[in-house]
Amino acid sequence: MGAIDCYPNSKLKLQSMFLHRKSTNLISKAKEVALVAHPHVMPSPTIRSSAANLTRTMAAINKDGIGVDPHELDAIFEQKRSLRSKVRKALKNMDPILRSQEDNAIENIVVESSWFKASKSLCAYVSSPALLEVGTSRIISEVLSSSAKERKKLYVPRVEDRNSNMKMLMISSVKDLIEKSMNILEPALVDSDGNQREDVMQASDPGDLFIVPGLAFDKSGSRLGRSGGYYDLFLKNYQELTKKKRWKQPLLVALSYSVQIIEDGVIPVTPFDIPMDALVSPAGFIPISGAALRRCE
Repeated sequence: MGAIDCYPNSKLKLQSMFLHRKSTNLISKAKEVALVAHPHVMPSPTIRSSAANLTRTMAAINKDGIGVDPHELDAIFEQKRSLRSKVRKALKNMDPILRSQEDNAIENIVVESSWFKASKSLCAYVSSPALLEVGTSRIISEVLSSSAKERKKLYVPRVEDRNSNMKMLMISSVKDLIEKSMNILEPALVDSDGNQREDVMQASDPGDLFIVPGLAFDKSGSRLGRSGGYYDLFLKNYQELTKKKRWKQPLLVALSYSVQIIEDGVIPVTPFDIPMDALVSPAGFIPISGAALRRCE
């Protein structure tokens, strides 16, 4: 498994799928189930709105609305914490020269791919050195340097609060980004003329490509995030929006250093975790879903 050897005998892996319900309905249903089956596991009112508790509440219901054993959830979340710690250590120990080489290889694969060139509207994260994320500066530059007539729409993330709420706002220049905590660049809410930036959730056209960060991935599409739940909640909401509007689902592509790719079955998942359609690593493009395979044809 390379630089990371974590839980090789783990068999805990819940079915990977997302919940097709609004967050408020999920929370309400979780309360009903927990009060009947496990009245002792309900969070107190004072901490109920935290991202971690929201994720636990939503994960406690499977596709049939039946409660999941909270002891299994505790084991899953503990495994996630341990795996995050191991992956962060591996990332910190990466040789800077190797990191730069892998950044270049990954970004080259993306910008030269047919699926990237064919996209008309994409969401992409702005990479942060502090978070040790795969670089996206060339990808963003490739979009923004195109002529206005040929330019793709580009939406980048803005964290709204600590309850896993995140927006994707359109930018037309790197000057549209402002520095937030940990030197992370995010779009300002308004442009230089004082106009509200377009939110991809209110856009008239669908986004067709989402470039997603994370801490660890496997070749079956499982993704381990950084525990905030921002991308899982955003992606779930956007997938629901596309179904409502009868749009084609966007292609979800994760970017991963070699040390972030984990053996299949080791990343524990809950029903709230959104699987990826494809991975891009220094070794190449790894299609996972049928949609990704079709994009390669």
